[in-house]
Amino acid sequence: MISRNNYINKEYIEAFCIFLAHLHLTHHKSDQKKVFMKTLILLRHAKSSWKDMSLADFDRPLNKRGKRDAPFMAQRFQEEGGNPDLILASPALRTKLTAEEFRQALGPTWTGKLEYQSEIYEAHYHTLLELIKLQSDDVQTLLLVGHNPGLTSLTNFFSSAYIENVPTTGIVGFELNIDQWRHLSAELASLIFFDFPKNYFPKQGS
Repeated sequence: MISRNNYINKEYIEAFCIFLAHLHLTHHKSDQKKVFMKTLILLRHAKSSWKDMSLADFDRPLNKRGKRDAPFMAQRFQEEGGNPDLILASPALRTKLTAEEFRQALGPTWTGKLEYQSEIYEAHYHTLLELIKLQSDDVQTLLLVGHNPGLTSLTNFFSSAYIENVPTTGIVGFELNIDQWRHLSAELASLIFFDFPKNYFPKQGS
């Protein structure tokens, strides 16, 4: 039986490949009419470890699977042309480690920034939405690295197709018909891809 998650993913996996291949070019082509002016990418942190129960939730590291998935998805993102102007991440250890893998995969020529915002940790999707609206309009492509349930809730706020769960190291992309982040709304967002490690390592949970 095909789950709803798999159905949504199959519908957008081709768009994921095509879109990422051109992501770094879209906001530099001045000779073409720009329908979508900004891009929002939501990334859930890689799988974390519960091995040491003495650790606070904020300090939990990645487990074995997370250490495999984070660099794998980061490398896939880079190879397909992913090039965010800003990576905005929660400062929790598991999220920092995930964001750092993506930063490293982008290579030494990447000219964007990686910043940590405490508000992202355990944030309700309304908080994430307001944080995104505060970003500089110089940022054309924003990669936000966060946690569930807020990340999945934010995904479904924007998406016309319901996504039950954004799994660990799952990545979701939206094209936005805006030129200023403060104008961000669900009506101006279009889901363009949804990808996650289970597409490549099928024998695993969320």
